[in-house]
Amino acid sequence: MTAGRTAGAMAGAAAFFIWGLFPLFWSLLHDVPALQLLAHRALWCAVAVWGLLLVRGDLAWLRRLSLRLWLLLAAGGLLISINWGMYVWAVVTGHVIDTSLGYFITPLVSVVVAVGVLGERLGVAQRWAVGIAAAGVLYLAWQLRHPPWIALTLAFSFGIYGLVRKLAPFESLRGLAIESGVMLPPALLYLLWCEHSGQGAFLHGHWRDDLLLVAGGPVTAVPLLLFSLSAQRVSLLALSVMQYLAPTVALLLGILVFHEPFGANRLVAFCCIWTALLIFTADALLRYRAAGGAQR
Repeated sequence: MTAGRTAGAMAGAAAFFIWGLFPLFWSLLHDVPALQLLAHRALWCAVAVWGLLLVRGDLAWLRRLSLRLWLLLAAGGLLISINWGMYVWAVVTGHVIDTSLGYFITPLVSVVVAVGVLGERLGVAQRWAVGIAAAGVLYLAWQLRHPPWIALTLAFSFGIYGLVRKLAPFESLRGLAIESGVMLPPALLYLLWCEHSGQGAFLHGHWRDDLLLVAGGPVTAVPLLLFSLSAQRVSLLALSVMQYLAPTVALLLGILVFHEPFGANRLVAFCCIWTALLIFTADALLRYRAAGGAQR
């Protein structure tokens, strides 16, 4: 493995581990309305990223940015904001295990997206994996009497975001600057409206909450930067395997720290997902080795 790939793998593992720990951070802000949390997350993330670019004197590239690349990165900003919003709401309302389910499904959603958008074909093992995962989701939906919307929203928004970042090969910090910049105006307008209507949480509660809201910017930016760096340096196979780290950590937190219920229905659904992921990963590894052997 080259130095670049090694750095990319380490960056990806660090990103997913930090994401897995996120429930510990955002649960500290359970008194702040979820939509305000999302707006503050977007605002302070943009401040952190654009401030760093300004300090580096790295703004000349904006004049060379193509419309296609800008649109792709803007779409990435919208997708990751949807993902953020659902995730933050889920954490502060006690659905950490549901977020774990969503991020376990994400690698399989990425396969479905690749088939639908890039026209790729599924192998026999991949079809089985997707089918078993779908069966687990359908079983859980039948037991709950409604689809697991939290998990599905997280999985599809992040799966498509990963595809967009792959189609938009751009320096990590600059790409995040565009993504965060797109969401800055609506976030700022919403927070100003909250302040004007007397509903604003910032500077109207405990100083600890204010500090955590501001810290949410760099806390959000760091793993996204690491993920973007990793996406450009390692294979999709490596990213798919590393993705399991975040939901594993989140699942353990949901059960052991937040004491959320994990009954038989969820266990059956998770077992289906884990079986599908095992099949998917084993098949991908065999394909990777076969391709390496053919090249030699």
